[in-house]
Amino acid sequence: MTLVAVLALAAALLSAIATILVRQGLRGSDPYTGAWISMMVGTIGLWICVLVTGGVGQVSRRSLLLFAAAGLIGTIGGRLTRFLAIEKVGATVSAAVGSLTPLIASLLAILLLGERVTLPILAGTVVIVTGTAVLSTSGRRLGFRPWQIVLPLTSATCFGIVAIIRKTGLDDMGPTLGTAINLTTALIAFSALMLASGHRGIHACRGRELAHFVCAGLTENAGVFLTVVALTFGAVSVVTPLTATAPIFVLLLSPFLLKGVEVLSARVAIGTALIVLGVYVITALGSR
Repeated sequence: MTLVAVLALAAALLSAIATILVRQGLRGSDPYTGAWISMMVGTIGLWICVLVTGGVGQVSRRSLLLFAAAGLIGTIGGRLTRFLAIEKVGATVSAAVGSLTPLIASLLAILLLGERVTLPILAGTVVIVTGTAVLSTSGRRLGFRPWQIVLPLTSATCFGIVAIIRKTGLDDMGPTLGTAINLTTALIAFSALMLASGHRGIHACRGRELAHFVCAGLTENAGVFLTVVALTFGAVSVVTPLTATAPIFVLLLSPFLLKGVEVLSARVAIGTALIVLGVYVITALGSR
């Protein structure tokens, strides 16, 4: 398995853990507070990494603007709607719809970056999306209003767009500094919105909810960082389908971390087989 595949799959695992932690935190708090804490934790962590790895160095204005835009679109738009989706439609449905991200990113990569998407990559992407959907629908049925499906759809679209922006920004800037700028921009903008709206939930978040959100912030942002690093070495059309395998990890970890929420079944086995097949097609045959 290639380095790009390892990084992308590690990012998917971290994203899955973050999803479970967010769901736990939302039992006693709200999505806005959770997203805010996640951004704070990520921003602090990334700037520590920047300082440890040699400081800021030379900054490209073009990449600065691109990563700032990624922060607004991906970290605020994508992450906030993801938190809202987990609360409103549940982790399984949210993860299933979120698997549309690689299709959006791959299409944009073809149109805007001129990437060559081979038949194995396209076939693998479709298989992964299919497998993810099968897995996600195997969990406990969750009641929600039909229009609320817009939330995970919006999140998937934001993440698909931001994958292209980050890939372009990496031409003139390293992944550590780029991700730090991404999160800092999001934190400043989101903090301004929260303070202007008078939201005070962050001051009332204590105990287990705070611990869950902090840990979710660590794993979520570590996953984002690994995704950016993977994009440094690999194509968007390869990285995004692999990071979209996060739902399989959600369902595999749920029996241990969310007892009684997800149930293993024949449908889960079929979905797992499809995911594994899709990963193999992309990693082993994608460049042919």
